[in-house]
Amino acid sequence: MGSHGAQSATIAGMAPRLGVLVLPGGTDFSYKPFSPLQGSAMRMYPFTWSLQARFRGAVDVEQVRYRVYGWNGGQASPMWHARAALETMTRRNPGMPVAVIGHSMGGRVAAQLGADRRVLGILGLAPWWQFADWREIHGGARVLAVHGSADRTTFAHRTAKGVDELRERGVDATYVEVPGGGHAMLDHLGTWQGSAIGFIDGLLRDLR
Repeated sequence: MGSHGAQSATIAGMAPRLGVLVLPGGTDFSYKPFSPLQGSAMRMYPFTWSLQARFRGAVDVEQVRYRVYGWNGGQASPMWHARAALETMTRRNPGMPVAVIGHSMGGRVAAQLGADRRVLGILGLAPWWQFADWREIHGGARVLAVHGSADRTTFAHRTAKGVDELRERGVDATYVEVPGGGHAMLDHLGTWQGSAIGFIDGLLRDLR
């Protein structure tokens, strides 16, 4: 397991109050080695960097690097690396809650990490929730799912269904549609980026 843009600078004398794992996308089946320079990783660096810059020592931000590019069926290849990143982050900051931000396949990873009670918040950006992965999320988490209406890779209506089901369970879950938004998040940049900043800001306010 590796990371890029790993920890935010900690202000002297102040430990971070929230960990943030940023989870890139991938694909259904592929054993191609994951590269920090591939498109799915590159599109998440602005999220990682903007969170580090905005919240500085209040957050410990890490962008996860998987071993291979694909989910690969029952192997769930990225989950080992994501869980290892969660363990490392919580060992580094004992007792600190963690938020997870995942795009596409990373949204599936985020939902499954959401079974862990140390995960306080889950932000899915055009998440790959075709397999009802939202059902993994524990009831005490806060969930935000943002999906473009023009996405033809993953499907906004399934994400909306997942949020509806979470809300029926009593989970604090919100769905935001990006009108005309595509899968790669290259449009409506303020909406995509703003959703992450606003989500983390809200969690930090609650922790105060």
